[in-house]
This record gives sequence, structure tokens and C-alpha cells, in this order.
Amino acid sequence: MNGIASRFDFKEIQDKVSLHLRPWHRSFQFWARTADIYTGYKVFQVRVSFVKDVQKQHAMWERQHELAADKIYSMCSDLGGFFLKVAQIIGKPDLAPAAWVRKLVTLCDQAPATPFDAVQLVLEKELGQSIGEIFEKFDVNPLGSASIAQVHRARLKGDKEDVVVKVQHPGIQDLMMTDIRNLQAFALYMQKTDIEFDLYSVTKEMEKQIGYEFDFLREANAMDRIRRFLYENNKNSPVQVPTVLKDLVTRRVLVMEYIDGIPILNLGDEMAKRGINPGGKMAAAAKQNILKSLTLAYGQMILKSGFFHADPHPGNILICKGSEVALLDYGQVKDLPDQLRLGYANLVLAIADNDPAKAKESYRELGIGTVSNCENEQQELFRLAQTMFDTKLPPGVAMLQPFSEDSSIKKIGVQSFPEELFSVLRTVHLLRGLSVGLGINYSCAEQWRPIAEEALYNAGKLKGGAKRSGYWRRYFGRN
Repeated sequence: MNGIASRFDFKEIQDKVSLHLRPWHRSFQFWARTADIYTGYKVFQVRVSFVKDVQKQHAMWERQHELAADKIYSMCSDLGGFFLKVAQIIGKPDLAPAAWVRKLVTLCDQAPATPFDAVQLVLEKELGQSIGEIFEKFDVNPLGSASIAQVHRARLKGDKEDVVVKVQHPGIQDLMMTDIRNLQAFALYMQKTDIEFDLYSVTKEMEKQIGYEFDFLREANAMDRIRRFLYENNKNSPVQVPTVLKDLVTRRVLVMEYIDGIPILNLGDEMAKRGINPGGKMAAAAKQNILKSLTLAYGQMILKSGFFHADPHPGNILICKGSEVALLDYGQVKDLPDQLRLGYANLVLAIADNDPAKAKESYRELGIGTVSNCENEQQELFRLAQTMFDTKLPPGVAMLQPFSEDSSIKKIGVQSFPEELFSVLRTVHLLRGLSVGLGINYSCAEQWRPIAEEALYNAGKLKGGAKRSGYWRRYFGRN
């Protein structure tokens, strides 16, 4: 008996030591892999500078990006957790090299699934009953697994409609906080050596937002608040928002309505299956409707309400019958103070009206601190505003590269950036990535102009607002 007890004691000690060392091992993996990718690019920059032929330079850059993409993919895939979110942010066709996008886009919602026995323990502990007592059926295999949680399809006892059960991965919070603090240290290094942009403030806002994602009670309230706002402010809501089953929500479990649809990433394949030409008129009309719905929903949430879903990456968007859009996962939401909401409305108007002077004024109003030594500072600042806060690509440009040598961010240093604006910045960039992926080049600022005018008019900050307000109603056909 003593031998058995000793073995159990030793196993318990082993588990505790492993748990204690896990963040240290994870940090080592991050720094070793990041240093390898970063130094690889630095050495390559020296090598390519000796090559004068532009075509050869281009081919060399492609090979370097492919090599780096494999390494970034391996790091994000192996470490999972927070790094899947990093992959979602940087793996966009308008921002990252094409080789990165091809690799990283496959990581959306591909986190390793938690074994069902562990899921069952979390569920029964949180809900206080066995799975058999609550559910008539419960699919053991998850519909999908993301960085913080995974979702299962189920049906409650006595019901005819299916539900989705979202369950948090055990122990994920400590790991993700370790990851983001490592990223913050790297961001500080990068902004001192390579990029004149306040990256640290951006990562601090990420830390705050991701911290909220571990509280499913907060997510359920956010989902309900956004659902009511969109359904009350439109004859037909531009996007579907799942209904929460409030009696089955805890900090780590969330049960909601099941919405039938296909992930937006699978849209092209689904069209091909149905015999629809992905490049034809019918497909183009469907894509236009999808983008219009998302743009309208986000314009209303950000500019009219200030409370918005801040994570429109492809894994959170479903396409339903009739090109209707469903928006999932409300873990990342943002509540903008009125000062920032209205300041951003002014910036939207400046971009839509192609007004560099007004854009500069709006930057100051928003508290974005910049420094420049270039001759045409105001015009470069306007270009930077377009790059940061609009979805439209310049004529002839298929992909924005904001950190290239001739980009505005190299000419206009961003010394201070309000943390709360990062969610707006990230949302606009994700919308741009979706538009590029759908093959539609459009300006969200132009589409949001009437909503921005309405917001400013209602706040008493826009002259002649009554006339513009009428235009807003005619433009969107809303009451």
C-alpha cells in the first residue's frame, strides 16, 4: 500500500512540476522560433541588397517568404492558443506576403480539440448536472476548435431544435497570458529597432480584450446586447446573431442557438458544388450582398452604438441561405467611449471626402501622435489614415504592404496610439482582408459616410445634419 501511495504522490508532484515549467518551456519555444525567423529576414536583407536585378530580387523575396511562412505556420500550429489569433491577424491577403497567407489561412479554427472526457468534466462541473440529464443528444466530435474554446452540436431534452455548446479548454488562460506578455516584449523591441509604430499599446489592448474572452457570461451579455441593437435598428438585421440560452451560461460554458450555414472560407467550393461559376454574375452578386451586410452591420455597431463585435475573421462568419450572413463568437467586443466614437466618425468623413487637412485634425482629436520629417507631411498622413482605417486598395495595388520602404508608415512615425482604437483598426483590416478574399475592392469609409454623418448630427456636432440625416435613411432604406 505504501508503494502505491508513493507512486501516486510522485505522479502528483510530477504533474505540478510539469504545470509550473510549461510556461517557461513555452516562452523558450517562442523566443527561439521568433529569433530564427527575425534573424533570417535580417540576414536576407543584406544578401538581397547586393542583387541589382529587380526580377531576381522579387524571386528571392518569394523564396524567403515561403521559408518564413513554413516556420511561422509551425510555430502557430505547435503552440496553438494565442498564436492561432496571431495567425488570424497577420495572415491576411492585404497585409502579409502571399506565401504567409497561403499557409496561415488554413489555421483558422484548427486548434487541437480537447478530449471529450475533459469536456464532459468541465460541462458537468459548470452546469451542475450530468450531460445525460441536460441533453437528449450530444455530439462527441466538436464542430470546431479554436484558441480558447471548442463547440459541440447538441439537443436539449424535450426540444426539437439543435443548439451549440461552447466549452472552454482547461488551463488555456494561463498559457495565453504567458504568450501575450512574450509578444509585448517583442513588440517593444520591434518598435525601437524596425517599425516606428506604437506596437506596445496595441499588444496591451490585445491583452485586455483577450482577458475578457475567458468570461462566457460577459460574452453572452454582449451577444444579447448586439442582437437587440441590430434587430431593433433595422427592418431586417444585416447579420444573424445567435440567441443565447441564458439558463445554460456560466463563466466557462455557453449554450446558444444553432445556425445552419457554411464558413465563408468554403464559399467558393460550395458554389462549385452547386454548379455556380465562382467568377460569374450570380457569384459576384452574392459576394456583394455578403460584404454589404457585414459593412452595414459594422458601420452601425461602431459609429452609431460604439459597442461592436471586434473579431470578424473568416472563422466567425457563416453564409446561410440566400447569401445571408451570420456573425459568431462575441468573446472580443469593444465599447468605445463617445469621444472616440465621434472622433472616428470625423475621420471616416475625412477619408470619404478625400480631405487630408480634416484627417490630420481627426488624428489629433483621436489622440494619435505622429512625427514626420518628410516634405509632404499632410498628404503622407492622409495616406497613412487610408492604410490604417479604410478597406479600399489604391488603383493597381493588389496587396497593401504597410511596412515596405515606400509606405507611409516609414515616413510618418506613430509614437502614440490609443489602445481602445486597436479594435477598430483590427476590425477594418479584417474587413479589408475579407473584401480582398472575395475579390471586391471597396471603401468602408465611403459606405459608412451617411452613418458617420447621422452619428455626428445626433451628437450636435454636424451642421446641416437634418438634410444629411434624410440621406442616411434613403441610402440604407431604414426607418
